[in-house]
Amino acid sequence: MDEEYDAIVLGTGLKECILSGLLSVSGKKVLHMDRNKYYGGESASITPLEDLFAKFNMPVEGLNLEEYGRSRDWNVDLIPKFLMANGQLVKLLIHTGVTRYLEFKSCEGSYVYKAGKIHKVPADEKEALASGLMGMFEKRRFRNFLVYIQEFNFDEEKTWKDVNPNITTSLQLYEKFGLDKDTHDFTGHALALFRDDLYLAQPCGELIRRVKLYSDSLARFGKSPYLYPLYGLGELPQGFARLSAIYGGTYMLEKPIDEIVLENGKVVGVKSGGETAKCKQVFCDPTYVPDRVEKTGQVIRCICLMNHPIPNTRDSLSCQIIIPQKQVGRKSDIYVSMVSYTHQVASKNWFVAMVSTTVETANPEAEIKPGLDLLGPIKQKFVHISDVYKPKDLGEESQIFVSQSYDATSHFETTCADVVDTFRRATGEDFDFSKVQHDNCEVLE
Repeated sequence: MDEEYDAIVLGTGLKECILSGLLSVSGKKVLHMDRNKYYGGESASITPLEDLFAKFNMPVEGLNLEEYGRSRDWNVDLIPKFLMANGQLVKLLIHTGVTRYLEFKSCEGSYVYKAGKIHKVPADEKEALASGLMGMFEKRRFRNFLVYIQEFNFDEEKTWKDVNPNITTSLQLYEKFGLDKDTHDFTGHALALFRDDLYLAQPCGELIRRVKLYSDSLARFGKSPYLYPLYGLGELPQGFARLSAIYGGTYMLEKPIDEIVLENGKVVGVKSGGETAKCKQVFCDPTYVPDRVEKTGQVIRCICLMNHPIPNTRDSLSCQIIIPQKQVGRKSDIYVSMVSYTHQVASKNWFVAMVSTTVETANPEAEIKPGLDLLGPIKQKFVHISDVYKPKDLGEESQIFVSQSYDATSHFETTCADVVDTFRRATGEDFDFSKVQHDNCEVLE
């Protein structure tokens, strides 16, 4: 460990593994260490099933584990999220060739909760006209809105039609099409995936981009805009770790981190087990530098094992349901995601659902009740409340770049934004995809 590295990455969560892959591809000499003996950190997939019970300190004595099928067939994500088919993470996977290590299935349905019922999210004109979310006249107005967004081109002002994406607010855009508040609700939260309603007062350019992303993602694979990797999300960090290794990155698991060594306030190395590896930069998750992060809140997640699909989702073998904040009198949305044995994450005829949200009260479990109530009978549940951290500074002075904790969302868009932003801060430039050796791999078989 007496070599000098351009960058040392601590922790093998997905964000850190993507960063080590991107840094290695950019020609940096990277050492990647983790105190754990497995990949994934907080974002790992747990197998076999007994390890999931152990992770949550739940005794298996007295449980009939045989009814859950083969224990090794379970790969349960601690922080499950779907990939937007045309989103940043899929672009990173394709451009870096990591797709060669992974297989994906498209998610079967995207739903939104309104007035106690769940409805399929309409994503094109035909679905809009058939949707139970809106009355007949509202359907036509919403259809016109979707057509407008499809035809909108940021580079051609004639397509803007009296809307300035940098000035006109999202609320004004909705009002231009005469859309009612319930339509604002599912468009903003289930299509554009905003986490609160602050966007309504902001310029509508971002709303237009996000609805376009949803529609473009849906157009790629049809049933929904979301993808999910076979064998669970734990495959993703390992894929990027392999990418880093191909470009010369070095990996060490089960390495306790004793100290990040600083000189004059700037990082010069990392000490582990009496040895020090020298480096110019350190990248890590918040758990490695508790003094450099501040707590911004908490997320509650509840993993549910079930032997049936979620009711009222047309027996979907995978789906996402978003419960917009206003529908249940909250400040933040509740997310429900479900995958199943068809994704090689559970044994035959079993399903794994997750309900998550940002904690707002002193009774977090009551906050996820609207999501749990949609699931039907639950065989086993595992509740986890985790603190959310963000770095106190941008890392430019110390050259220690800390990622943010994973949020409650059930998709990867915010995760990728954090990675891309960290890479830009550390290198002073956007990642250059032309540096990657292409092999024209596709995402879905």
